Amino acid sequence: MLRLWGQRLPAAWVLLLLPFLPLLLLAAPAPHRASYKPVIVVHGLFDSSYSFRHLLEYINETHPGTVVTVLDLFDGRESLRPLWEQVQGFREAVVPIMAKAPQGVHLICYSQGGLVCRALLSVMDDHNVDSFISLSSPQMGQYGDTDYLKWLFPTSMRSNLYRICYSPWGQEFSICNYWHDPHHDDLYLNASSFLALINGERDHPNATVWRKNFLRVGHLVLIGGPDDGVITPWQSSFFGFYDANETVLEMEEQLVYLRDSFGLKTLLARGAIVRCPMAGISHTAWHSNRTLYETCIEPWLS
Repeated sequence: MLRLWGQRLPAAWVLLLLPFLPLLLLAAPAPHRASYKPVIVVHGLFDSSYSFRHLLEYINETHPGTVVTVLDLFDGRESLRPLWEQVQGFREAVVPIMAKAPQGVHLICYSQGGLVCRALLSVMDDHNVDSFISLSSPQMGQYGDTDYLKWLFPTSMRSNLYRICYSPWGQEFSICNYWHDPHHDDLYLNASSFLALINGERDHPNATVWRKNFLRVGHLVLIGGPDDGVITPWQSSFFGFYDANETVLEMEEQLVYLRDSFGLKTLLARGAIVRCPMAGISHTAWHSNRTLYETCIEPWLS
């Protein structure tokens, strides 16, 4: 346009218009810039938001401008509260974040937090989770003597903890909500008020709806490894678990998969399950290991 004006106007007028060129350029529509989906982080047992400072740094470096929310709920000893109570609290926190992100969000959920997030995906009819990243989480339960367990129940061992965990009193502790004793399967199925329900191992009125909700997820990214030292068996991070002989059966051999009770088989069939095993990482280092982040987490933060 300025070139045509220059043909009609004296050169002096063209020079007078040049100072206004930057304003014309500013008024032009800016090129579209793709933004990253918000990330929501849920901590594990005895953790707090401070534990994820390194992960936050990694995301800011590789995906600048990403809105990351590390939910500061049920910290420390409060993380022992019943998991359904925690699910309700975290649900109230994530709803407004999801409402502001029509393109979807990513969930990074560590250890016990991975079970909280899986329950969230089950009970939320309208969640918009693109990637659910389960970071060293006992998805099929826990059956091991750990320092956490010894601190909480100092007189018990894994072989007799079912006496506590499979009682109404025991189910008031989060760790008992996913205690899975392979030698007392009937007691587990009848007493578990959390894991047996979200796994669809016990019939309940919401089973069909929960399965439908869970299948809304874009990708299920499972992360864990043999040197974890806490999750027992470590394959629980990949939906593997012990049989009655304490032989580990992989996900595809589990009844919850074969029956597709909450959607695992369907997700795998559509290519939505990603397994990322990493050796050499202890349980408390999963969220601060840069190589792990770049290999297993960063590729899914679209």
